[in-house]
Amino acid sequence: MTSPTRRCVCPGSFDPVTNGHLDVIARATTLFEEVVVAVLHNPAKRGTFPVERRLAMVREALPAGVADRVRVEAFADRLLVDVCRDLDAGAIVKGLRGGTDFAYELPMARMNRHLTGVETVFLPGDPSLEHVSSSLVKEVHRYGGDVTGLVPQGVLEALRAL
Repeated sequence: MTSPTRRCVCPGSFDPVTNGHLDVIARATTLFEEVVVAVLHNPAKRGTFPVERRLAMVREALPAGVADRVRVEAFADRLLVDVCRDLDAGAIVKGLRGGTDFAYELPMARMNRHLTGVETVFLPGDPSLEHVSSSLVKEVHRYGGDVTGLVPQGVLEALRAL
């Protein structure tokens, strides 16, 4: 039997970070000694927010009791398993909003385990946030809808400033 994993990676584009993301990150800190929030991006694609701003928004939104157990870093054009290997992380933590997320994430989890043995831990999302995604938040905001309560205050202000 191997020793328990002490570090995990919570990957995503976080463009922008939502309260659903923050819920999963906070809960991951109760399972692992350190959580690395891996802001993954493709330099060839332009996101809504620049990568440095995404990093800052995640850091600013972390609650005080969580922030000391979380590291936020950017990674580009790499396989997630390579990020995990470089960080000596034995697990990937993914939040699931429902069955569609599970169907999408399961093949990737199996491939990641096949490639390097890294395990994926699925955390069910908070039911009050299961309708929240970065894409939907941006679309609703773009057409004048209110996304208060779905994203941290700093993200809400950044969206309004666009």
